[in-house]
Amino acid sequence: MKRIQLEQNAYLNILPAEKFNRCRITVQLRYEASREKATACALLPFLMERGYADCPDPTALSCRLAQLYGATLSADATASGACRSLTVSVDGIQQRFALHEECLAEEYARLALGTVFRPAFKEGMFDAGEIEIEKKKLAEELAGEINDKRLYCLRQARRKFFGKHPAGIERIGYLDEVEGLTAQKVTEAWHWMVENSHVEVFCSGLDEEQAAELVRKELQAVKRNPAPLPEMDAMPVQEPCEYLETMDMVQAKLCLLFTVADFDPVTELSAMRVAMAVLGGSPTSRLFVNVREKQSLCYYCSASFNSYGGMMCIDSGIEPENAKTAQQAILNEWNWLKENLPTEQEMEDARRFILNSLAAVGDSISAQENWYIGQLWRNSTESPQEVHQQLLEVTPQQVQEMMKKFHFSVAYLLTKEELADENNH
Repeated sequence: MKRIQLEQNAYLNILPAEKFNRCRITVQLRYEASREKATACALLPFLMERGYADCPDPTALSCRLAQLYGATLSADATASGACRSLTVSVDGIQQRFALHEECLAEEYARLALGTVFRPAFKEGMFDAGEIEIEKKKLAEELAGEINDKRLYCLRQARRKFFGKHPAGIERIGYLDEVEGLTAQKVTEAWHWMVENSHVEVFCSGLDEEQAAELVRKELQAVKRNPAPLPEMDAMPVQEPCEYLETMDMVQAKLCLLFTVADFDPVTELSAMRVAMAVLGGSPTSRLFVNVREKQSLCYYCSASFNSYGGMMCIDSGIEPENAKTAQQAILNEWNWLKENLPTEQEMEDARRFILNSLAAVGDSISAQENWYIGQLWRNSTESPQEVHQQLLEVTPQQVQEMMKKFHFSVAYLLTKEELADENNH
Protein backbone atom coordinates (compact mmCIF):
# COMPACT_ATOMS: atom_id res chain seq x y z
CA MET A 1 0.00 0.00 0.00
CA LYS A 2 1.21 3.50 -0.85
CA ARG A 3 0.12 6.19 1.61
CA ILE A 4 0.02 9.88 0.63
CA GLN A 5 -0.79 12.78 2.96
CA LEU A 6 -3.03 15.31 1.20
CA GLU A 7 -3.45 17.77 4.07
CA GLN A 8 -3.66 17.69 7.85
CA ASN A 9 -5.32 14.41 8.90
CA ALA A 10 -6.33 13.55 5.33
CA TYR A 11 -4.68 10.66 3.50
CA LEU A 12 -4.92 8.84 0.19
CA ASN A 13 -4.11 5.12 0.30
CA ILE A 14 -3.33 3.43 -3.02
CA LEU A 15 -3.91 -0.33 -3.13
CA PRO A 16 -2.89 -2.64 -6.00
CA ALA A 17 -5.68 -3.76 -8.33
CA GLU A 18 -3.84 -5.18 -11.35
CA LYS A 19 -4.99 -8.76 -10.86
CA PHE A 20 -8.65 -7.85 -10.35
CA ASN A 21 -11.31 -7.12 -12.94
CA ARG A 22 -12.88 -4.53 -10.66
CA CYS A 23 -11.79 -1.35 -8.92
CA ARG A 24 -13.02 0.25 -5.71
CA ILE A 25 -13.02 3.67 -4.07
CA THR A 26 -13.73 4.03 -0.34
CA VAL A 27 -13.99 7.25 1.66
CA GLN A 28 -13.87 6.93 5.42
CA LEU A 29 -14.45 9.70 7.99
CA ARG A 30 -13.01 8.87 11.41
CA TYR A 31 -14.08 10.78 14.50
CA GLU A 32 -14.43 10.54 18.26
CA ALA A 33 -17.69 9.00 19.40
CA SER A 34 -20.29 11.50 20.63
CA ARG A 35 -23.17 10.38 22.85
CA GLU A 36 -25.14 13.50 21.97
CA LYS A 37 -24.89 12.95 18.21
CA ALA A 38 -24.79 9.13 18.10
CA THR A 39 -28.30 8.57 16.77
CA ALA A 40 -28.18 11.39 14.21
CA CYS A 41 -24.81 10.14 12.94
CA ALA A 42 -26.22 6.61 12.71
CA LEU A 43 -28.93 7.86 10.33
CA LEU A 44 -26.43 9.39 7.88
CA PRO A 45 -25.45 6.14 6.06
CA PHE A 46 -29.15 5.46 5.37
CA LEU A 47 -29.55 8.92 3.82
CA MET A 48 -26.32 8.74 1.84
CA GLU A 49 -27.43 5.57 0.08
CA ARG A 50 -30.42 7.51 -1.28
CA GLY A 51 -28.35 9.99 -3.32
CA TYR A 52 -26.19 13.11 -3.26
CA ALA A 53 -26.08 16.55 -4.91
CA ASP A 54 -25.48 15.26 -8.47
CA CYS A 55 -27.97 12.37 -8.08
CA PRO A 56 -30.44 13.82 -5.58
CA ASP A 57 -32.85 10.89 -5.25
CA PRO A 58 -32.76 7.06 -5.27
CA THR A 59 -33.99 6.87 -8.88
CA ALA A 60 -31.29 9.22 -10.19
CA LEU A 61 -28.62 7.38 -8.21
CA SER A 62 -29.79 3.97 -9.42
CA CYS A 63 -29.75 5.18 -13.03
CA ARG A 64 -26.23 6.53 -12.64
CA LEU A 65 -24.95 3.28 -11.15
CA ALA A 66 -26.61 1.35 -13.95
CA GLN A 67 -24.90 3.58 -16.53
CA LEU A 68 -21.60 2.66 -14.90
CA TYR A 69 -22.10 -1.00 -15.81
CA GLY A 70 -23.91 -1.89 -12.62
CA ALA A 71 -21.57 -0.28 -10.11
CA THR A 72 -22.56 -0.56 -6.44
CA LEU A 73 -22.58 2.04 -3.69
CA SER A 74 -22.72 1.25 0.02
CA ALA A 75 -22.56 3.33 3.19
CA ASP A 76 -21.98 2.08 6.72
CA ALA A 77 -21.17 3.20 10.24
CA THR A 78 -18.51 1.32 12.21
CA ALA A 79 -17.04 1.44 15.71
CA SER A 80 -13.43 1.09 16.85
CA GLY A 81 -13.08 1.58 20.60
CA ALA A 82 -13.95 5.19 21.42
CA CYS A 83 -13.82 6.13 17.72
CA ARG A 84 -16.49 5.93 15.08
CA SER A 85 -16.40 6.08 11.31
CA LEU A 86 -18.65 6.69 8.34
CA THR A 87 -17.61 4.68 5.29
CA VAL A 88 -18.85 5.05 1.71
CA SER A 89 -17.62 2.67 -1.01
CA VAL A 90 -18.22 2.46 -4.75
CA ASP A 91 -17.25 -0.71 -6.59
CA GLY A 92 -17.35 -1.50 -10.31
CA ILE A 93 -15.60 -3.00 -13.31
CA GLN A 94 -12.25 -1.67 -14.49
CA GLN A 95 -11.94 0.64 -17.47
CA ARG A 96 -10.38 -2.00 -19.73
CA PHE A 97 -13.61 -4.00 -19.61
CA ALA A 98 -15.85 -1.07 -20.59
CA LEU A 99 -17.31 -0.98 -24.11
CA HIS A 100 -15.75 2.36 -24.93
CA GLU A 101 -12.95 2.42 -22.32
CA GLU A 102 -14.69 5.10 -20.28
CA CYS A 103 -12.78 6.47 -17.28
CA LEU A 104 -14.87 4.43 -14.84
CA ALA A 105 -12.57 4.65 -11.82
CA GLU A 106 -12.73 8.43 -11.95
CA GLU A 107 -16.52 8.30 -12.02
CA TYR A 108 -16.55 5.89 -9.08
CA ALA A 109 -14.37 8.33 -7.14
CA ARG A 110 -16.67 11.24 -7.95
CA LEU A 111 -19.64 9.21 -6.73
CA ALA A 112 -18.02 8.18 -3.46
CA LEU A 113 -16.59 11.62 -2.69
CA GLY A 114 -19.79 13.40 -3.69
CA THR A 115 -21.86 11.12 -1.48
CA VAL A 116 -19.74 11.97 1.56
CA PHE A 117 -19.03 15.66 1.01
CA ARG A 118 -21.99 16.91 -1.09
CA PRO A 119 -25.28 15.55 0.26
CA ALA A 120 -28.57 16.15 -1.52
CA PHE A 121 -29.61 19.18 0.53
CA LYS A 122 -32.83 21.11 0.05
CA GLU A 123 -32.58 24.68 1.30
CA GLY A 124 -29.34 23.81 3.07
CA MET A 125 -30.57 20.71 4.88
CA PHE A 126 -31.36 17.04 4.34
CA ASP A 127 -34.86 16.49 3.01
CA ALA A 128 -37.36 16.05 5.86
CA GLY A 129 -39.43 13.52 3.94
CA GLU A 130 -36.42 11.30 3.26
CA ILE A 131 -35.40 11.54 6.91
CA GLU A 132 -38.83 10.25 7.96
CA ILE A 133 -38.46 7.27 5.62
CA GLU A 134 -35.00 6.37 6.89
CA LYS A 135 -35.97 6.93 10.53
CA LYS A 136 -38.41 4.05 10.18
CA LYS A 137 -35.65 1.78 8.83
CA LEU A 138 -33.26 2.73 11.64
CA ALA A 139 -35.97 2.21 14.26
CA GLU A 140 -36.76 -1.23 12.81
CA GLU A 141 -33.09 -2.20 12.95
CA LEU A 142 -32.76 -1.08 16.56
CA ALA A 143 -36.01 -2.73 17.64
CA GLY A 144 -35.08 -5.94 15.82
CA GLU A 145 -31.87 -6.44 17.79
CA ILE A 146 -33.62 -8.79 20.19
CA ASN A 147 -34.56 -11.17 17.36
CA ASP A 148 -30.96 -12.38 17.05
CA LYS A 149 -30.40 -13.80 20.53
CA ARG A 150 -26.66 -14.33 20.09
CA LEU A 151 -26.10 -10.77 18.93
CA TYR A 152 -28.42 -9.43 21.61
CA CYS A 153 -26.52 -11.24 24.37
CA LEU A 154 -23.19 -9.97 23.02
CA ARG A 155 -24.44 -6.38 22.96
CA GLN A 156 -25.96 -6.60 26.42
CA ALA A 157 -22.68 -7.92 27.81
CA ARG A 158 -20.79 -5.17 25.99
CA ARG A 159 -23.03 -2.53 27.53
CA LYS A 160 -22.26 -3.81 31.01
CA PHE A 161 -18.54 -4.03 30.16
CA PHE A 162 -18.12 -0.47 28.86
CA GLY A 163 -20.77 1.28 30.94
CA LYS A 164 -20.60 5.03 30.25
CA HIS A 165 -17.17 4.86 28.63
CA PRO A 166 -17.12 6.41 25.11
CA ALA A 167 -16.34 2.97 23.67
CA GLY A 168 -19.79 1.90 24.82
CA ILE A 169 -21.69 4.50 22.80
CA GLU A 170 -24.03 2.61 20.49
CA ARG A 171 -22.82 2.41 16.90
CA ILE A 172 -26.34 2.61 15.46
CA GLY A 173 -27.79 4.99 18.01
CA TYR A 174 -30.66 4.73 20.47
CA LEU A 175 -34.24 3.74 19.71
CA ASP A 176 -35.87 6.30 22.02
CA GLU A 177 -34.06 9.13 20.18
CA VAL A 178 -34.98 8.19 16.61
CA GLU A 179 -38.41 9.81 16.60
CA GLY A 180 -36.94 13.15 17.70
CA LEU A 181 -34.50 13.39 14.79
CA THR A 182 -35.19 16.39 12.55
CA ALA A 183 -33.65 17.67 9.33
CA GLN A 184 -31.82 20.32 11.32
CA LYS A 185 -30.38 17.86 13.85
CA VAL A 186 -29.19 15.41 11.17
CA THR A 187 -27.70 18.21 9.04
CA GLU A 188 -25.87 19.59 12.06
CA ALA A 189 -24.51 16.10 12.76
CA TRP A 190 -23.19 15.87 9.18
CA HIS A 191 -21.44 19.25 9.44
CA TRP A 192 -19.97 18.29 12.81
CA MET A 193 -18.74 14.95 11.50
CA VAL A 194 -17.08 16.42 8.39
CA GLU A 195 -15.46 19.22 10.35
CA ASN A 196 -14.03 16.98 13.08
CA SER A 197 -13.13 13.88 11.09
CA HIS A 198 -9.85 12.44 9.93
CA VAL A 199 -10.22 11.44 6.28
CA GLU A 200 -8.90 8.19 4.82
CA VAL A 201 -9.49 7.49 1.12
CA PHE A 202 -8.66 4.05 -0.31
CA CYS A 203 -8.27 3.65 -4.07
CA SER A 204 -7.87 0.44 -6.03
CA GLY A 205 -7.56 0.92 -9.78
CA LEU A 206 -7.37 4.73 -10.01
CA ASP A 207 -4.28 6.78 -10.91
CA GLU A 208 -2.90 8.32 -7.71
CA GLU A 209 -2.43 11.84 -9.13
CA GLN A 210 -5.95 11.87 -10.47
CA ALA A 211 -7.32 10.53 -7.19
CA ALA A 212 -5.36 13.08 -5.13
CA GLU A 213 -6.70 15.93 -7.26
CA LEU A 214 -10.30 14.77 -6.84
CA VAL A 215 -9.99 14.36 -3.07
CA ARG A 216 -8.26 17.74 -2.58
CA LYS A 217 -11.02 19.46 -4.55
CA GLU A 218 -13.72 18.03 -2.29
CA LEU A 219 -11.78 18.80 0.90
CA GLN A 220 -11.28 22.43 -0.10
CA ALA A 221 -15.03 22.89 -0.42
CA VAL A 222 -15.89 21.91 3.17
CA LYS A 223 -15.01 23.28 6.57
CA ARG A 224 -12.55 21.04 8.40
CA ASN A 225 -10.84 21.34 11.77
CA PRO A 226 -10.01 17.72 12.69
CA ALA A 227 -9.96 16.95 16.40
CA PRO A 228 -7.41 14.44 17.77
CA LEU A 229 -8.69 10.88 17.88
CA PRO A 230 -8.69 9.22 21.32
CA GLU A 231 -5.99 6.68 22.05
CA MET A 232 -6.89 3.01 22.03
CA ASP A 233 -7.23 1.95 25.65
CA ALA A 234 -8.66 -0.92 27.69
CA MET A 235 -11.21 -0.80 30.48
CA PRO A 236 -9.82 -0.80 34.03
CA VAL A 237 -9.53 -4.12 35.86
CA GLN A 238 -12.58 -4.74 38.04
CA GLU A 239 -14.12 -7.48 40.13
CA PRO A 240 -16.10 -9.90 37.94
CA CYS A 241 -19.80 -9.05 37.61
CA GLU A 242 -22.41 -11.59 36.51
CA TYR A 243 -25.75 -10.73 34.94
CA LEU A 244 -28.80 -12.80 34.06
CA GLU A 245 -31.68 -11.99 31.73
CA THR A 246 -34.64 -14.24 30.94
CA MET A 247 -36.94 -14.59 27.97
CA ASP A 248 -38.87 -17.27 26.10
CA MET A 249 -36.13 -19.27 24.37
CA VAL A 250 -34.77 -22.80 23.98
CA GLN A 251 -31.00 -22.39 23.65
CA ALA A 252 -29.35 -20.17 26.27
CA LYS A 253 -26.59 -17.72 25.37
CA LEU A 254 -23.55 -17.08 27.55
CA CYS A 255 -21.08 -14.26 26.96
CA LEU A 256 -17.88 -13.74 28.99
CA LEU A 257 -15.86 -10.54 28.57
CA PHE A 258 -12.29 -9.92 29.72
CA THR A 259 -10.24 -6.72 29.81
CA VAL A 260 -6.56 -6.67 28.87
CA ALA A 261 -3.67 -4.99 30.65
CA ASP A 262 -0.42 -3.64 29.18
CA PHE A 263 -1.12 -4.70 25.62
CA ASP A 264 0.67 -3.12 22.63
CA PRO A 265 -1.55 -3.56 19.53
CA VAL A 266 1.41 -3.03 17.19
CA THR A 267 4.13 -5.29 18.62
CA GLU A 268 1.98 -7.94 20.32
CA LEU A 269 -0.93 -8.42 17.95
CA SER A 270 0.56 -11.44 16.15
CA ALA A 271 1.08 -13.24 19.45
CA MET A 272 -2.48 -12.35 20.45
CA ARG A 273 -3.86 -13.73 17.19
CA VAL A 274 -2.18 -17.06 17.83
CA ALA A 275 -3.33 -17.03 21.46
CA MET A 276 -6.96 -16.50 20.38
CA ALA A 277 -6.73 -19.35 17.87
CA VAL A 278 -5.29 -21.66 20.53
CA LEU A 279 -7.95 -20.74 23.09
CA GLY A 280 -11.12 -20.55 21.02
CA GLY A 281 -10.72 -18.99 17.61
CA SER A 282 -10.33 -22.11 15.47
CA PRO A 283 -11.81 -25.62 14.99
CA THR A 284 -8.78 -27.08 16.80
CA SER A 285 -8.95 -24.69 19.77
CA ARG A 286 -9.16 -25.79 23.38
CA LEU A 287 -12.68 -24.42 23.80
CA PHE A 288 -13.92 -26.28 20.72
CA VAL A 289 -12.16 -29.55 21.48
CA ASN A 290 -12.56 -29.70 25.25
CA VAL A 291 -15.73 -27.76 26.08
CA ARG A 292 -17.78 -28.53 22.99
CA GLU A 293 -16.55 -31.91 21.74
CA LYS A 294 -15.30 -33.75 24.83
CA GLN A 295 -17.65 -32.37 27.47
CA SER A 296 -20.61 -31.61 25.17
CA LEU A 297 -21.41 -28.47 27.15
CA CYS A 298 -22.24 -26.14 24.26
CA TYR A 299 -23.42 -25.93 20.66
CA TYR A 300 -20.69 -23.42 19.83
CA CYS A 301 -17.98 -21.68 21.83
CA SER A 302 -15.57 -19.16 20.34
CA ALA A 303 -13.05 -16.60 21.52
CA SER A 304 -12.13 -13.33 19.82
CA PHE A 305 -10.10 -10.26 20.68
CA ASN A 306 -11.05 -6.64 20.00
CA SER A 307 -7.74 -4.77 19.91
CA TYR A 308 -9.50 -1.39 19.63
CA GLY A 309 -11.27 -1.79 22.96
CA GLY A 310 -8.79 -4.13 24.69
CA MET A 311 -11.47 -6.78 25.14
CA MET A 312 -11.56 -10.57 24.80
CA CYS A 313 -14.98 -12.08 24.18
CA ILE A 314 -15.95 -15.72 24.65
CA ASP A 315 -19.52 -16.46 23.63
CA SER A 316 -21.37 -19.76 23.50
CA GLY A 317 -24.75 -21.34 22.91
CA ILE A 318 -25.68 -23.80 25.64
CA GLU A 319 -28.45 -25.86 27.18
CA PRO A 320 -29.96 -23.66 29.93
CA GLU A 321 -29.30 -26.28 32.63
CA ASN A 322 -25.58 -26.38 31.68
CA ALA A 323 -24.93 -22.67 32.24
CA LYS A 324 -22.91 -22.91 35.45
CA THR A 325 -20.93 -25.94 34.31
CA ALA A 326 -20.20 -24.45 30.89
CA GLN A 327 -19.01 -21.15 32.34
CA GLN A 328 -16.63 -22.91 34.71
CA ALA A 329 -15.33 -25.16 31.94
CA ILE A 330 -14.59 -22.12 29.77
CA LEU A 331 -12.77 -20.37 32.60
CA ASN A 332 -10.82 -23.56 33.27
CA GLU A 333 -9.43 -23.54 29.73
CA TRP A 334 -8.36 -19.91 30.05
CA ASN A 335 -6.78 -20.57 33.44
CA TRP A 336 -5.01 -23.66 32.08
CA LEU A 337 -3.30 -21.58 29.40
CA LYS A 338 -2.23 -19.07 32.02
CA GLU A 339 -0.42 -21.82 33.92
CA ASN A 340 0.74 -24.10 31.08
CA LEU A 341 2.32 -23.81 27.66
CA PRO A 342 0.28 -24.87 24.63
CA THR A 343 1.61 -27.96 22.87
CA GLU A 344 3.54 -27.77 19.62
CA GLN A 345 0.58 -29.37 17.85
CA GLU A 346 -1.76 -26.69 19.20
CA MET A 347 0.66 -24.01 18.03
CA GLU A 348 0.99 -25.54 14.59
CA ASP A 349 -2.78 -25.93 14.16
CA ALA A 350 -3.42 -22.36 15.32
CA ARG A 351 -0.79 -20.88 13.02
CA ARG A 352 -2.05 -22.87 10.05
CA PHE A 353 -5.60 -21.64 10.64
CA ILE A 354 -4.53 -17.97 10.85
CA LEU A 355 -2.15 -18.18 7.89
CA ASN A 356 -4.89 -19.65 5.71
CA SER A 357 -7.11 -16.69 6.56
CA LEU A 358 -4.22 -14.31 6.00
CA ALA A 359 -3.53 -15.76 2.56
CA ALA A 360 -7.10 -14.94 1.54
CA VAL A 361 -6.60 -11.21 2.09
CA GLY A 362 -5.21 -10.82 -1.41
CA ASP A 363 -8.12 -12.66 -3.04
CA SER A 364 -10.44 -9.66 -3.26
CA ILE A 365 -10.26 -5.88 -3.30
CA SER A 366 -12.61 -5.55 -0.34
CA ALA A 367 -10.59 -7.99 1.81
CA GLN A 368 -7.40 -6.14 0.95
CA GLU A 369 -9.00 -2.81 1.79
CA ASN A 370 -10.46 -4.08 5.08
CA TRP A 371 -7.03 -5.35 6.10
CA TYR A 372 -5.40 -1.94 5.76
CA ILE A 373 -8.36 -0.13 7.31
CA GLY A 374 -7.86 -2.27 10.41
CA GLN A 375 -4.12 -1.73 10.34
CA LEU A 376 -4.45 2.05 10.18
CA TRP A 377 -6.78 2.06 13.18
CA ARG A 378 -3.85 0.49 15.05
CA ASN A 379 -1.38 3.03 13.60
CA SER A 380 0.27 0.35 11.48
CA THR A 381 0.73 -0.20 7.75
CA GLU A 382 2.14 -3.74 7.92
CA SER A 383 1.23 -5.92 4.97
CA PRO A 384 -0.15 -9.47 5.26
CA GLN A 385 3.26 -10.73 4.13
CA GLU A 386 5.00 -8.96 7.01
CA VAL A 387 2.49 -10.29 9.53
CA HIS A 388 2.88 -13.79 8.05
CA GLN A 389 6.52 -13.86 9.15
CA GLN A 390 5.64 -12.55 12.62
CA LEU A 391 3.08 -15.33 13.10
CA LEU A 392 5.69 -17.98 12.30
CA GLU A 393 7.89 -16.61 15.08
CA VAL A 394 5.27 -16.62 17.88
CA THR A 395 6.30 -18.95 20.72
CA PRO A 396 4.25 -20.94 23.26
CA GLN A 397 5.66 -18.66 25.97
CA GLN A 398 4.21 -15.62 24.20
CA VAL A 399 0.79 -17.28 24.01
CA GLN A 400 0.91 -17.91 27.75
CA GLU A 401 1.91 -14.30 28.39
CA MET A 402 -1.05 -13.08 26.33
CA MET A 403 -3.45 -15.17 28.42
CA LYS A 404 -1.98 -13.72 31.61
CA LYS A 405 -2.78 -10.19 30.45
CA PHE A 406 -6.54 -10.78 30.70
CA HIS A 407 -8.83 -10.15 33.67
CA PHE A 408 -12.35 -11.60 33.79
CA SER A 409 -14.86 -8.73 33.97
CA VAL A 410 -18.40 -9.60 32.85
CA ALA A 411 -20.56 -12.70 32.45
CA TYR A 412 -23.93 -12.26 30.76
CA LEU A 413 -26.38 -15.17 30.64
CA LEU A 414 -29.54 -15.07 28.52
CA THR A 415 -31.75 -18.03 29.42
CA LYS A 416 -35.35 -19.18 29.86
CA GLU A 417 -37.28 -17.98 32.87
CA GLU A 418 -37.93 -21.29 34.66
CA LEU A 419 -34.18 -21.83 35.15
CA ALA A 420 -33.41 -18.31 36.30
CA ASP A 421 -33.20 -19.13 40.00
CA GLU A 422 -30.93 -22.10 39.38
CA ASN A 423 -28.53 -20.07 37.24
CA ASN A 424 -28.66 -16.85 39.21
CA HIS A 425 -25.23 -16.85 40.80
